[in-house]
Amino acid sequence: MPQPAIRSELRFILNGEDVALSDLRPDETLLDFLRLSRSLRGTKEGCAEGDCGACTVLVGRLSGGQLVYETVNACIRFMGSLDGTHVVTIEHLKGADGKLHPVQQAIVDFHGSQCGFCTPGFVMSLYSLWMRDPQPSDARIEKALQGNLCRCTGYEAIIRAARAISHYGQTGKDLLATEREAIIARLSALRDGRRVEIGGEAGRLVVPASLDDFASLYEAESRATIVAGSTDVGLWVTKQMRDISPVLFIGGLDELKSISEHGSAITIGAGVTYTEAFSLLAKRIPALGPLIDRIGGEQVRNMGTIGGNIANGSPIGDTPPPFIALGATLVLRKGRERRTMSLEDFFIAYGKQDRRPGEFVESVTVPLPEPDERFAVYKVTKRRDEDITAVLGAFRLSLAADGSVASISAAFGGMAATPKRASAVEAALIGQPWSQLAIERAAAAFESDFTPLTDMRASAEYRMLVAKNLLQRFFLETSGAEAQVGRSEAA
Repeated sequence: MPQPAIRSELRFILNGEDVALSDLRPDETLLDFLRLSRSLRGTKEGCAEGDCGACTVLVGRLSGGQLVYETVNACIRFMGSLDGTHVVTIEHLKGADGKLHPVQQAIVDFHGSQCGFCTPGFVMSLYSLWMRDPQPSDARIEKALQGNLCRCTGYEAIIRAARAISHYGQTGKDLLATEREAIIARLSALRDGRRVEIGGEAGRLVVPASLDDFASLYEAESRATIVAGSTDVGLWVTKQMRDISPVLFIGGLDELKSISEHGSAITIGAGVTYTEAFSLLAKRIPALGPLIDRIGGEQVRNMGTIGGNIANGSPIGDTPPPFIALGATLVLRKGRERRTMSLEDFFIAYGKQDRRPGEFVESVTVPLPEPDERFAVYKVTKRRDEDITAVLGAFRLSLAADGSVASISAAFGGMAATPKRASAVEAALIGQPWSQLAIERAAAAFESDFTPLTDMRASAEYRMLVAKNLLQRFFLETSGAEAQVGRSEAA
C-alpha cells in the first residue's frame, strides 16, 4: 500500500478559532486541553469516566457532506480524535444583543440551576437537542439528558426549561445555523487526505489517512492501541493511568462508518456509533432499539462504536449476545487479507479473542429475524439508565407447525467469561413443545452452561436466577393469544 503524505500537526476549529497542534500527548483529553491550555473552564470534570455529563461539549464533523453536531464527554475524548472537527464549548453560546442564549435563559427563568456545577453540561445537552428538535417531547428531553446527572436542583425544573427554550429564540438564528456554511467550508479545507503523526516512541499518536493506511499501520505495529470512540480506552487513562502509546485514532475513517441492508442482513462497519446504527437497527430489529437506548447516555452513544463493543471482548458488552443469537458474522482484516468468522467463535476466553497480531474487526453482519421468528433482548441492571449490565439475555425462537421448538438461540452476557450461548438449555428445548413444562425442565440445564461470578453488580446466585427468569419471561411473551412475533423488549 503506498504511504500517504504526512502532516505533523492536528488541526480543528475550537469555537470560532482555527487550532493547529504539533506538540500533543496521545492520552491528552479534550477536557484537560480546554481547561488547562485554553482556560475554558465552563467545561467541568465530575466523574472522569463519561457518566455525569458535567464535561459535555459539542463536536461537529462532516458526514456525507452534512455538518453533524453531537454531544460528547470531553473527559474521555482524546485530542487525537478531533482532527478536522469543530469543537463547541459553552463559552461559544450567546444570544442576540449580548443577552443569554435561549437555552441559558430558559434554565435561569425556570430555576434549573442550583449549585451550578452540572449546569454547563445540561445546557450543552439541551442545546444539541434544541438544534435538532425545537419542540421536543418529554421522552426526547429525557433521552437527551440520560447522560447528565444533577445532585441538587431536581430534574423537573430542568425539563420545564427544556420545554420552553423555543419561546426564547429560533434555531435558524442561532450561531451554529448562521455560520454553518462557513464552518463546512473551513472543515472541508482541513480534510487534506494526509496521515497525522505526532510525537516519538515515548508518546506517539497517528491519525491514519484512510482505511488502507490504517490496515498497513496496524499490520506493521500491532502493539498500538486502537481508539475509535474511547468510551472504554478513555477509562484506561483516567482511572487506571495506563500508558496507551502508540495510538491509532480511527474514529474519523469514513470507510468504517458504512451501514447497509442487503438481502436479509445488515452489515455494520466497525466505526459506526450506537447513534448512527440506531435508526436502521431499531426499524429492522425492533428489540434492539430499547437496548441501544440504555447503553450509557447520549454522549456515550455518540462516541462508542459497534466494532469497539465487540473487539474489546467484554463479557458484559451489550451488543454481542443479541448479535450472537441472531447468527452474526465478523470480517477481520490484516493488511490486505480478510477472513470471515462467526461472532460466537470470536470470543475464546476472558480478555482473549480469535484476533491475530495486526488484525482488526472491520465489520459485522447481522441476519434479520425471519417473519415467523420471535426475538427479544432483556437487559438487567441496578438502575435503568446509564448502568452496566448485570445480566443480558437474547433469545431467538422458531416454532414448527405442531408448536414444538424447531430452533432456538439463547445468548447471555454477564454469565461467563465471554458472551456465551446456553447450549445445554437450547438442546433441552429443541423438539419439545413450547410449554411451561418444557421451560421448567430446560431451566435446570443452566447449571451445565454457566458458572457465573459474584462481583459488585450481582451475586452468582442472583445471576443464575435472573437467567432462568429471563427464559421464563421470553416464554410468557411468546406463547398464548397475546404473543407478538418479533416482540421488542428491554428489561
